[in-house]
Amino acid sequence: MTRRDFISQGFTAGVGTVVGTSLLSMFAAPRQAHADLSSDLEALKSQCGIATQGAGKIPFIVFDLAGGANIAGSNVLIGGQGGQLDFLSTQGYNRQGLPGDMLPSIANPDTGLSDFINNELGLAFHSDSAFLRGILDKVNVTNRANINGAVIPARSENDTGNNPHNPMYGIFKGGADGSLLSLIGSRTSDSGANSMAPFNMIDPAVRPTKVDRPSDVTGLVDTGDLVGLLSQQDSVAVMESIQRISDMKLGQVDTQITSDEVLKDLVRCGYVKSADITDRFGDPSTLDPTLDPDIVGPNGIFTQEEFDSDREFQKTASVMKLVINGFAGAGTITMGGYDYHVGNRATGEVRDLRAGRCMGACLEYAARVGMPLMMYVYSDGSVFSNGMIDDSVNGRGKGVWTGDNSSTAGSFFLVYNPGGTPQLIGATPEQQARHQQLGFMRRDGSVETAATPAANNVNLLVETVILNYLALHGEQSRFEELFPAHGLGNASLMDTLTAFEPIVNGTIG
Repeated sequence: MTRRDFISQGFTAGVGTVVGTSLLSMFAAPRQAHADLSSDLEALKSQCGIATQGAGKIPFIVFDLAGGANIAGSNVLIGGQGGQLDFLSTQGYNRQGLPGDMLPSIANPDTGLSDFINNELGLAFHSDSAFLRGILDKVNVTNRANINGAVIPARSENDTGNNPHNPMYGIFKGGADGSLLSLIGSRTSDSGANSMAPFNMIDPAVRPTKVDRPSDVTGLVDTGDLVGLLSQQDSVAVMESIQRISDMKLGQVDTQITSDEVLKDLVRCGYVKSADITDRFGDPSTLDPTLDPDIVGPNGIFTQEEFDSDREFQKTASVMKLVINGFAGAGTITMGGYDYHVGNRATGEVRDLRAGRCMGACLEYAARVGMPLMMYVYSDGSVFSNGMIDDSVNGRGKGVWTGDNSSTAGSFFLVYNPGGTPQLIGATPEQQARHQQLGFMRRDGSVETAATPAANNVNLLVETVILNYLALHGEQSRFEELFPAHGLGNASLMDTLTAFEPIVNGTIG
């Protein structure tokens, strides 16, 4: 059998889809089945540019809440220069949807503590935050201690996809990659999201592949006819044998082409990639979120009824399955309907609760898989309240969202570390508080735009998030090399924009 015969059998690959083989009768002393490729082929994987699971970097998931969601005050607390608990004025919290009897500054006379502050996730949330209630609904109590976060007060334009909010390309440039795809997103856009990516970061070669349902995930890999006719292990053995025969023949042939070695490498790597794909994905349950008992089922994060009835849960499960298992380097989950100043508070509370459950699902799944995770949440602009109260069941006695207001905006990220609680930078509680809140708000509940470079520039907000991603690997010193035209200032200023000590040493080993 010649190399031409092998190539004619159809080893092919395309963007977002990888196809195995339709071979049937090519056996050459197949190896005894085991979990990895044979050692000679494993050695070729890095030479052929086949990514390991996650490229050794922390999985990264973005939530794009399209429309201008509330983040500050009613969800994540944002305070003055002293940090989250450097309280704003009553009028400032009122603007952020909190009535006078729900202020985080109010102390319980019996304990001297506020009943409206919750620190279970490290980052301080309002205790009645719908985001928080949703997250806690999905995250096991024992896993909450290994979560911490930071908030970034920062303006962005209201209710538009034109904000360059999405950091995915920068995260990829920082090293995040997947064994199947580099980037994924739930929308068919250049960023994979509602909001754009900064123009100077876009790399068309890694444009996010659209993934928003389980069928998108299972459709990423087709191992062809061989798997099904044979066992997965025997199929891999056949492909390994094909590669060895081809490699032997290539060594004896002069192609008469100027780039002879390049051509031969392409042929070698095509076979290695096909064998590797079948070895890892010949079993469909490897990728299918609906077949993962940690995601769906009696002991899953989602019940079967929840999963079947809510497309947002299916979308979240699909993205987190790929990213947290290292099949994709980073992914964006866009959720619509967050332009919710509709004359009541209830609509926003219901949508925030749903988003919180999706966020919590990602954190809980990372804990079950035993992988760290950085999860970033942003929205295009924000909302404000004029103080009118919605006393309905879902309104919960909070302020009605009256209209758009970019000055009350902010973003936040949460970090899960399987090795323990992520540690804030700083030797004292006061220093740590200023690293947990990167910037601050004025007493009237609006962003202090002079506090940080990110406060009034969405491009620089993205750079701040990427800087913090690198810092979790102890690689913040690479930031200037990767982004030489950045706008975050000198090294001392960048240190003030970094929240956490490293949770992994360069790569996940």
